[in-house]
Parts: sequence; structure tokens; C-alpha cells
Amino acid sequence: MEHNNKPEVKLIAKPENLLRTIYTACRTCYSAESPLNIFDGNADEEKMLKLISRVVSSGHYSTIEHIQVSFAISNVSRACTHQLVRHRHMSFSQKSQRYVKEKGQFDYIIPPTIERNPELKQKFEEFMQEISNKYLEFTEAGIPAEDARFVLPNATASSMVASLNLRELIHLANLRLCTRAQYEIRLLVKGMCDELVKQEPWLKDYLVPKCERLGFCDEDKCCGRMPKKEEIFNVKVQ
Repeated sequence: MEHNNKPEVKLIAKPENLLRTIYTACRTCYSAESPLNIFDGNADEEKMLKLISRVVSSGHYSTIEHIQVSFAISNVSRACTHQLVRHRHMSFSQKSQRYVKEKGQFDYIIPPTIERNPELKQKFEEFMQEISNKYLEFTEAGIPAEDARFVLPNATASSMVASLNLRELIHLANLRLCTRAQYEIRLLVKGMCDELVKQEPWLKDYLVPKCERLGFCDEDKCCGRMPKKEEIFNVKVQ
């Protein structure tokens, strides 16, 4: 049985004047002009990007919180969505296992480490079938879906609409694009970033692992892609 184990992501909403909105927020902080005059002004893309880069690089992140983007996400495991919903400044509308009853073999995600091993993959699929059979046995006996779902595994595929502001998306990318992040959420977040970069190419340099922005790794465990923080600053870790 073939499985599509790759998250499916589509950008479904973003501001029409994303760049100019951020520029207006940035310029307002340093100008006597009204925000409306700034927004309606004739600043070109190069001028806007130059100011935005300077302001964001200085840590003035409130200027990018005005931008909200929304994604349609599907074919991700519950193990993955459990990680995603830990991020504080996001909004989620997820497929409910209370109200959506599985009527046959439920969709599930197979981790690559198991997918690559034919013997273990077969055992995994057989186990998913056993779970599905038990779930159906319970629901057919009159057990509500909200209780029958207790037997469903983290591998169960899910879908959601997720929305967040640009500051949080950059934070999400900085953490979850790290090579040490769990593979599935790394693929998911990369898909989210790629979707936005298609329409806003200038964001490419921001939607990266944090080591690329910092120039060093500040994690306890390092993949070796960038030097450790203490190596750069010559400090001793206690």
C-alpha cells in the first residue's frame, strides 16, 4: 500500500499590500507624516526593503506583527500537529475526531525510518489495520466517536487551517527549520515558508533556521552546520 507521507500546504490568505503595510508601520515610527500619507506615497520596493531590513534587524518586531497569513494544511500526523499547536501566537481550526467519524481504514502517516524497512513497514500497516478494526468495532457498538478515538494513534492523519502573524512565522521557521527538528514538522514549516516566499520573495532571507540569521548555533546540541555560540564569543559554558 502506497502512502503520501508529505504534508500538503497551501497559502490561502495574506494581505494584498504586505510589503507596503510593513513599510508604513516602520516609517510611521520615524516620521511626522500620517500613516495614510506614507501608505499612499511613492516609495519604491528598494526603499521599502532597505528600511524594513534596518528596522527588523534592530529587533523592532512589532512592525511585522500587522501581517497575518493563513494556510490550509493536510496530510500531517497528529504527532506533527501536537508540536505545531504548542506555538503560542497562532490560531488553529483542526479536523475534529469528535465530530468526524472514521468509516473505514483511517489515513495515517508512516515515518521514513519505518517506510524504508519493508518488514517493519508491513508490521506498521498491519497494526494500523488492527486499530482501524477496533475503532470500527467500538463505533458500530454505539460508542461515540469522541470515545472511540481514544484508540487512534499519533500516526493518524489530520488537517487544519492555521493562521499566524509574520513575526511568529519567522520565529516558527527559525526553530522548526533546524536540522535537528523532527522531520515532519520541518517539512510542514518549510512548505508554509515556501508558499509565502513564492509571492513575497524578499522574505526568503528571514524564513530560515535561526543559525543562519545569527551566524552561530545557540542550541544545547548542535548539528555542526554553524559554529557554537561559545566558539564565536569565546565564552565558557557553565
